[in-house]
Amino acid sequence: PQKTSFHRSHTLGFRNGYAFTQLPREGVGGETLFQNQLSQAQLDDLCTQGPTLTYGPARKSAPPPFMPSYVAFDKQVLKFDAYFKEEVATSAEEHYRIRQVGLYYYLEDDSMCIIEPVVKNSGLVQGKLMKRHRVPKNDQGDYYHWKDLNLATNITMYGRTYRLVNCDSFTKVFLESQGIVLNPPEELVSDPYIERRIPVPKPIVPAGPDPLWQFLTYDTKVLRFYAIWDDTNHPFGDQHRCIIHYFLADDTVEVREVYRRNDGRDPFPVLMKRQRLPKILADKKTSFPSCVLEISNEEVLEWYSPKDFAIGKTITLLGRTFLIYDCDKFTQNFYREKFGITDFKPLEISKTPLEKVPQVIPPYNGFGIPEDSLQNCLSLIPKPPRKDIIKMLENNLKVLRYQVALESPVPEDRNRRFILSYFLSDDTISIYEPPVRNSGILGGKYLKKTRVAKPGSTPENPTYYEPSDFAIGSTVEVFGHRFVIIDADEYVLNYLERNAECYPATTLQSLRDHFRPRKAVKETVNNDIPKQDLDDLIEEVQKELKLRHSYLNTRKFHEEFHHIDKDGSGIVDKGKFLDVCDRLEVPTSTILLKKLIDYCSCGEDKINY
Repeated sequence: PQKTSFHRSHTLGFRNGYAFTQLPREGVGGETLFQNQLSQAQLDDLCTQGPTLTYGPARKSAPPPFMPSYVAFDKQVLKFDAYFKEEVATSAEEHYRIRQVGLYYYLEDDSMCIIEPVVKNSGLVQGKLMKRHRVPKNDQGDYYHWKDLNLATNITMYGRTYRLVNCDSFTKVFLESQGIVLNPPEELVSDPYIERRIPVPKPIVPAGPDPLWQFLTYDTKVLRFYAIWDDTNHPFGDQHRCIIHYFLADDTVEVREVYRRNDGRDPFPVLMKRQRLPKILADKKTSFPSCVLEISNEEVLEWYSPKDFAIGKTITLLGRTFLIYDCDKFTQNFYREKFGITDFKPLEISKTPLEKVPQVIPPYNGFGIPEDSLQNCLSLIPKPPRKDIIKMLENNLKVLRYQVALESPVPEDRNRRFILSYFLSDDTISIYEPPVRNSGILGGKYLKKTRVAKPGSTPENPTYYEPSDFAIGSTVEVFGHRFVIIDADEYVLNYLERNAECYPATTLQSLRDHFRPRKAVKETVNNDIPKQDLDDLIEEVQKELKLRHSYLNTRKFHEEFHHIDKDGSGIVDKGKFLDVCDRLEVPTSTILLKKLIDYCSCGEDKINY
C-alpha cells in the first residue's frame, strides 16, 4: 500500500529501422531484477512446451455441445409456498390479515411471478399479484437469482415482504444439487380472522330456510330433469321433449324445449322463463287482479320444491302437464344424499306412430304432359321429369317420316296430305302439312313436337304411340283427329329391318309390300342402262334447263305430280306426264330430254317421273 511508483522500464525499440525487444533492467517501480531471472512468459513456455517437444502435441478433446439456458431449463420452475402480512386500517375486527401465496421462479429466464389462490366471495383482488418478469433486488441494478431463495427467509419485492416457508420436491432436489443447504421448512401461517372463535348465540330456527344461507350453499347448483309434454289431444298437437331446470339457490324453475333439425318449430330458447311456481293456491277473492299483480306468499300455500320432482311423476306447471322420464348424474347424487332415493331407472318413452295418409294423385287436367304435371303433386318445388339420356344419345337425329292423309267427312279435307315425323330419341310426334297453292288451306306446322297417347288409355297410365303402330294403311288418332298412313320414307323400312327383333312382323311386312313396286321399277331402270350414263345424262339436262329455262319452278312440279300419282308409286301415264310438262312449259322436244324420257320409260305408256 505504501508503493507510489509504478513505472516500467523500456523494453521496445528500433535499430536500423527494425523493431527489437530487450529485457527490462529493473522491475516495476524500480525494483531490483536478477540478471539470470527468466520472464513470466518464458517460464510459461517452458511449462507448456516442454512435454510438447518431447512427446509431440497433445490431442485435444472435442468441446462439449453448447446448450442455451432457455433450452436446458425449459419448463423447469421452482415453486415456494409463502405468505405476507397486510395491514387493515378500515376494520375494527382485524388489524392485519395473512395472505397465502405461491412464488414461482422460472429457471429459463430468471423471471418470477406471485399467484394467490382465489377464494370465493373473499372480497379481495386475488389471482396473479405480480406478473412474470425479472424482479430487481436493489438500487444497483441487480436482480433476484435462485441462489437468493431459501426456506425460512424473508424476501422483499416492491415494498412487500414475503416469508418463504416451504417448497415442492423438484425445488428441493434442484437447490441441493447446486450446493445450497436448505433451512428446515416452517408451518404456513393462517389468517387469524378466519380462525377466530366468536361465541355463537343459541340459533333461532326460522320458519323457512335462510335465503342467504341457501344462496351461498346452493349457488350454481341446478337439478336437471328430462320430461315429455304431451299435447296430442289438441289440434296439430305433438309430443314435445323438454328439459326442466330447478335452481336450488332460490327454488325457481325453468323449462326449455329440445329442438331437432327440420322439426318445423321456431327455436325459442325458453318455453317457460325462470320463476317460482305455485303448487297450491289459497282461496282468493274474485276481485283479486291476478292478471296485473304478481303472486306473493300470501296467495300461495305451497311452492314447488325438489321433493315434488321424481322420475315417473307427472307435474302440472302453469297449465302444462309434464312427465319426467330421466335426470342427470348431479340430480341423482343430490336425491341420493338428500332423500335416500336409489332407484333412478329411466322410463321408456314410446312415440305414437303417426297414421300415414295415402297420397291421392288428382286427375290429369290436360295442361302440359302428364309426367310434368305429376311433379307438382310430388314436391313443393317441382322438378322436370327425368329423361333417358342413353336413349337420346343413341337415337339422336333419327327420325321416321310417314305421309298421312286426314280422314274427315269434309270433302275439302280428304285430299290434304301431311308429313308425320316420329323422333326416336324421345318418342315424340310432330305433324307438318306441305302448303299447296290455291287450295284455300294454309299449310305449315300442324302439331308441334309432343308425345301422343293412344285412344282408350287413361291419363293415370297413358300408352303412347310407338313405331310398331305405324303400318301402311293403319289409322293414327291424334287429339281427336284421325290420320291414315299412306306412305313412308325408305329409311323407315331400312331401320325396321335392322331392328326387326324389336317390332312386330305385320308392321314390317306392310312396309315391304308397299315398297316392292318401287324397287321393281328401280331395278328395271337400272338394269336397262348403266348408272354412270344415267347420271351423266341427268347432269347435262340440269345444266341445259338452268341456262335456257331459268324460269321453271320445281315446286309446281312436285305439286302436280303428287296430285296425279294417287297411290304414290312414282309411275304415271306417259300422256299425263307430257301434258303436265306442256302445261308447265317444260321443253320436252329437246334431244337430251327425249333421251332421258326414253331411259325412264316403263313400257310404252308408263314413265317413272
